[in-house]
Amino acid sequence: MSIRPGLVIFDCDGVLVDSEPLSIDVLTNYFVELGAPLAKDLAYTRFLGRSMATIVSIMHDDFGLQVTDAHLDVLRGRLNDRFRRDLKPIPHIADALARISGPRCVASSSKPERIRLSLSLTGLLESLEPHIYSSTMVKHGKPAPDLFLHAAREMGTQPRDCVVVEDSPAGIQAAKSAGMRVLAFTGGTHAAPSGLRAAVEALAPDAIFDDMRLLPDLILPGTPAT
Repeated sequence: MSIRPGLVIFDCDGVLVDSEPLSIDVLTNYFVELGAPLAKDLAYTRFLGRSMATIVSIMHDDFGLQVTDAHLDVLRGRLNDRFRRDLKPIPHIADALARISGPRCVASSSKPERIRLSLSLTGLLESLEPHIYSSTMVKHGKPAPDLFLHAAREMGTQPRDCVVVEDSPAGIQAAKSAGMRVLAFTGGTHAAPSGLRAAVEALAPDAIFDDMRLLPDLILPGTPAT
């Protein structure tokens, strides 16, 4: 399906940067240290696309683990260190961004400083700054529509004129609840271990794709290939 939006909203983790396996590895290893072993396949199911505040609530409510502010400081430090060592951009995303004209922004469950760190480490920040929005800016994170609606308001665009590029079931649900078109990306390295394709198909996004070289033609009909 070809879509000509007034605004393109990008998720960050798993769409712009290939961060999800790194995050899941750091999270599960640390939770083991804190006495709450959690299988990685379950972590993908429960955590993908969710904010840290939501993850903390899940660990408390479902696993009986009290994650303190001190724990979060350690966890964020380990995540940042791992990103600095190993984080890579999603293949071909830089070229795709160069071919997509018009307004665009980032709307992610991560905190603003981590979004900017991720984009800076992967050379993408200049293409997306300053329009970066975080779940910390709204009351309810994904799968609620709040973040995408906030981004649309800030960018002066009606929800019906937005297209969202997402990878997580929570993010796809949020975009659909916001009344936006949504393109589901399944090309990150987390797609296979998380069973992402099947989960995405069940939510019936407007399109599913696994190669960022396809994105410009999905967004802007007739965009010349490079």
